Amino acid sequence: MQRDFDSRSALAFIIAFGAVSFFADMAYEGMRAITGPFLGSLGATGLIVGLIAGGGELFGYVLRLGSGRLAERTHRYWAITLLGYVIQMSAVPLLALAGNLWSAAAFIVMERVGKAVRSPAASTLKSRAGHHIGQGWAFGLHEAMDQTGAMGGPLIAALVLAIHHDYRAAFAWLAIPAVCALLAVIILRVRFDFAGRVAPAPSAATDSQLPRAFWLYAGTAGLIAAGFCDYPLIAYHYMQARLMSAHWVPILYAAAMAAAGIGSLAFGRAYDRRGLSVLVPGTLIGAAVAPLVFLGGFAAAIVGTILWGLALGVHDAVMNAGLADLVAEHARARAYGIFTAFYGVAWFAGSALCGELYDLSPWGLVGVSVVLQLAALFPLRSLLRALPGPGR
Repeated sequence: MQRDFDSRSALAFIIAFGAVSFFADMAYEGMRAITGPFLGSLGATGLIVGLIAGGGELFGYVLRLGSGRLAERTHRYWAITLLGYVIQMSAVPLLALAGNLWSAAAFIVMERVGKAVRSPAASTLKSRAGHHIGQGWAFGLHEAMDQTGAMGGPLIAALVLAIHHDYRAAFAWLAIPAVCALLAVIILRVRFDFAGRVAPAPSAATDSQLPRAFWLYAGTAGLIAAGFCDYPLIAYHYMQARLMSAHWVPILYAAAMAAAGIGSLAFGRAYDRRGLSVLVPGTLIGAAVAPLVFLGGFAAAIVGTILWGLALGVHDAVMNAGLADLVAEHARARAYGIFTAFYGVAWFAGSALCGELYDLSPWGLVGVSVVLQLAALFPLRSLLRALPGPGR
């Protein structure tokens, strides 16, 4: 029986985990592609959409503090990963049963909770494989596969909407990839049991032992998150401004997910060569999104949505890979939990602020979004100076 990764099994593990994420993202990104307009159909304002989207992110990200620490202390990486997938995949078809705004909000938050439970443990498992093939390549390849699923989910939602004109029917159809994701992760657990055998800490570790570079990294990510508008608010704007018909919203989201997959592969590979300096162009791409999607017409919305996806792919691949290189293996689950909790608080604050500013004036939203993301370049600059080598 194999006891640990080699380069061949590490690549196989990342591809297999990518298959799990392919189906999982097909389910929950298909759901998220239409939650903004769905909430609007239930009477939500821009502020309420921002609060629900940001609140779900906040609750989910803060919960990672506990799930990451739990994984580190118990070493039950697989059990925690499986539990998270069960919660998350159950929430998607349950939205078909939501009868009012607040029940819909509860299921949206439930989906984020499931991801929060599994994320630090799952990221640690992937980082163990990434040690053998390059963290940027591992997380970039995985992200490309899950974004492929994320592209398919919105297309399913768009097709169901075009035929049935019913959001609940779309949520119900997304149960199929949700079940496939659960079956795939169970098979992965059986085949790669050894992936969860993380070496224990050599001595007692505390939060203060995380390196200074980690906190600079968290500050950079927090500013990016605060200024990066969530897609439900973008989709809500498209409907309120009558820029497009309802079925175009998930189609554009699918295009964004395709761009995210391309971005994660390209920037993940670039990260293995150039380190965290690749976040500079990724941040500039993200800063260009808000002016295009909130101030332009249909053509600008298409370009802005694709850039939104590209920036998202950069963040998801490079940020996970970078953290794996900054923190020792035994502390990664805890570090992922702290990092993403910080990220989530910033995301919630930014989402709520952007939702409020949108109701007042899209111009204010755009100004805040651009300033916050450009401000992230300052702690990033300090981080790059503190690391040895070219941006590492």
